[in-house]
Amino acid sequence: MLVALGAADRLVGISHECDYPESVQHVPRVTTTPIDPSRSSAEIDRMVREASAEGRAVIAIDAEQLRALQPDLLVTQVLCDVCAVADGEAHRLAAVLDPPPRVVALGGRTLQGVWDDILALGAAIGVEGAASRVVAELESDVAALRARFARPDPVPVVVIEWLAPCFLAGHWTPDLIAAAGGVDLGARPGDHSVGREWSDVLALDPTLVVIALCGFDEARARAELAAFDHPAFHAWLAERDVLVLDGNALTSRPGPRLVEAIARIGEATARTPRMVDDQV
Repeated sequence: MLVALGAADRLVGISHECDYPESVQHVPRVTTTPIDPSRSSAEIDRMVREASAEGRAVIAIDAEQLRALQPDLLVTQVLCDVCAVADGEAHRLAAVLDPPPRVVALGGRTLQGVWDDILALGAAIGVEGAASRVVAELESDVAALRARFARPDPVPVVVIEWLAPCFLAGHWTPDLIAAAGGVDLGARPGDHSVGREWSDVLALDPTLVVIALCGFDEARARAELAAFDHPAFHAWLAERDVLVLDGNALTSRPGPRLVEAIARIGEATARTPRMVDDQV
């Protein structure tokens, strides 16, 4: 969001998860995680649960690095304590820094909420005009895609965000599906992403299944999908159109690239049935 607002040159620190765009990869990292991202989804889930049960942080902030950088604003989120620094931790740290920085916590759970967060962030750094222009352009792009993919019979869609255990994508994902000519069978706009029993998911009857695993790019998602040992799931999947996305870049993170996700999903709904992804 900050880069879209033209504020890349104001960044003094980024998180270990900030892998885009390339132009800010030289900025110092101020967070780390003990979770090995190369592990399988089941192993990652186990490590996160064990850390939580033992009271260990999933994400650690380098307080000394922050003190040295002397930021005047900390940008955090209130959506997921696994994916980024928890809001409470950011406020606690801000209180002990000298001088204490302001904290902006972003929590938009719908597409409109994401646009509102961009406006709020723009206001926090004094670029309200730029933020308004960015949001207007994004809204225009979404409207154009909505018109392009509109159909009288929206395509039933399920979006899988994690395999072991099963999570169906929530938050803004149903909005993305609706703008792409579909209807999300697994969540409503603004719902949290929650774990589901596979038996419940396999009882759903989508035409299109989107595999967009949180934190995984497309190649990693394909590998995870191929290794996932669940015969009933694979039999269910074989009867449907499948689209594998880079969930890390396109669906899991609130920001301008959600528009690209709509375009990719819309291209898939427009080609249904049975014409989407023959590589799965």
